[in-house]
Amino acid sequence: MPYVIDTSVVVERAISKLVKENRIEGMILLPKAVMAELENQANTGRDTGMIGLEEIQELQKLAKKGKIEVKLLGERPNIYQIQEAKRGGEIDSYIRDLAYNESAILITADRVQAESAKALNIEVMFLAKKEHKEKLQIEKYFDETTMSIHLKEDCFPKAKRGKPGEWALLDLDEKKLTTAQVQDMAMEIIEGARTEAKAFIEISRPGSTIVQYKELRIVITKPPVSDGWEITVARPIKILKLEDYNLPEKVAERIKVKARGVIIAGQVGSGKSTFAQSLAEYYCSQKLVTKTVESPRGLILSDDITQYSKNLASSEEIHDILFLSRPDYIIFDEMRDTPDFKLFTDLRLGGSNVLGVLHGATPIDAVQRFIGRLELGMIPSVLDTIIFIEKGNIGQILTVQMLVKVPSGMTEADLARPVIEVRELLSDKPLFEIYSYGEETVVIPLQKGSSESPAQKLAEKQIENFMRKYLDEFEVEMLGSHKVKIYVPQKDRARIIGTKGANINKIEKELGISIDIVSLEETTREEKQRLGYHVTERGNNILIKIDTPGKMVDVFIEDNFLFTTTSSKKAEIKINKKSELGRKLSYALEDHEKVYIKG
Repeated sequence: MPYVIDTSVVVERAISKLVKENRIEGMILLPKAVMAELENQANTGRDTGMIGLEEIQELQKLAKKGKIEVKLLGERPNIYQIQEAKRGGEIDSYIRDLAYNESAILITADRVQAESAKALNIEVMFLAKKEHKEKLQIEKYFDETTMSIHLKEDCFPKAKRGKPGEWALLDLDEKKLTTAQVQDMAMEIIEGARTEAKAFIEISRPGSTIVQYKELRIVITKPPVSDGWEITVARPIKILKLEDYNLPEKVAERIKVKARGVIIAGQVGSGKSTFAQSLAEYYCSQKLVTKTVESPRGLILSDDITQYSKNLASSEEIHDILFLSRPDYIIFDEMRDTPDFKLFTDLRLGGSNVLGVLHGATPIDAVQRFIGRLELGMIPSVLDTIIFIEKGNIGQILTVQMLVKVPSGMTEADLARPVIEVRELLSDKPLFEIYSYGEETVVIPLQKGSSESPAQKLAEKQIENFMRKYLDEFEVEMLGSHKVKIYVPQKDRARIIGTKGANINKIEKELGISIDIVSLEETTREEKQRLGYHVTERGNNILIKIDTPGKMVDVFIEDNFLFTTTSSKKAEIKINKKSELGRKLSYALEDHEKVYIKG
């Protein structure tokens, strides 16, 4: 009796195994629809397409040895039928019809296909997926200290060994990997993910595939996405419990009881996800329903914790699932883009307790990632605790709250406004203030012992930017956070003040600060010191090199003010030659006009 095979068993490489085990013999009927589907998968970069085509080649080799006969039959489906194969089931239906008309046994690994065929009284050989027993080739590169391995064609295999914050990148072999070796390992991973019960393909794109294989997170890339075949495999070194972090009592109480919107931040490889795992397991152990949202799924958690993939479901679907299932705690691992922050915000405003994990170089970066993505006043309602992880340990914990107050450094009561205050949990010391200043949202570090507060420095810069709409030449002197003296040329003084002070009153109202207008010619104010500099060009930029990094300076052409800026960490000032300021500076340098840097 002949056999008809479908795509599901071909991509599993199951037919050649059955032949070699002498479980089937005789005629194998290969539908053209299967070939068309495999070609489409291969052409769109899906690894299953290449695996399936290799299986067909293996069947042809077995046919030449006289083990079986292979016959191509049927019609090739159109592109619509191929694209709608999964959703519409047209190709599956076509294969069932072939089996029925040829009085053949249908071999499939698709449960729905098997049951549909049985309903038509077609004899079916159903091949359930078997657990992958053999170790993958990549597993030989791991030992107990290996955090990740990095395999790329024409390169030495490498591994990060150590622990978060204390690791070294080591070569694992004296021979470089060939393209064929990397491709073979990639195909083995794809096959293993389809047969291993605790493995799945998270993302499959033309140039990349992401696989979760047991505790291994595997990223496979190939041209044109990368410049060569590459496999990166990461795994957790150690699974910690919350008790292993030796948290101070005040910190432990905050995390276990009081925190509702938590952000776990840190640099790459700092141990953020490991800490998130420990929290998830703690909440679960307290008989609290805990679920995760991951992209991709990579946390190693007990079976009681359900892990949802944001790659395989839309944000709306995840949103509906979580609101209807009502978990006590939600762990949102690897928040990256605006849709992730929107989902986090929606879950929090819906009353859920959510812990988000994101990358950040400093603790305050976690708050700044939310600025611009939602209204300033909503931030304390969305997140109340920031946990910063450094080298696998908790580095700093910040709390976020909203107050109505006069920002630090300002004194007049009518300058009071909503202010987000960020405090260090253990010391209760305020570290940052976030508030609206004009049209901008500003994050001000609270520095002690400075002669000029951050708020005053900010106000001075804002005033300078504002006054450039009215004047080309002026100087600003802060007399405090609530008062400023502006020096203007005598010829412009009356215009700025206006009839009966109308203009200056309008400017004061817009800036929210008291202003004294003084003639620039009459001032005895000490002039800023001129600085030495060196000018070079790099690409489309003019580079002005001074002696001091991070210094606020004014740039003049002759006696005309051009702009104010701050030198970089390399003590450089960079101006694009195509900008208006860049063109003015270029012309001045070409005409040998005097350019001054004052600071």
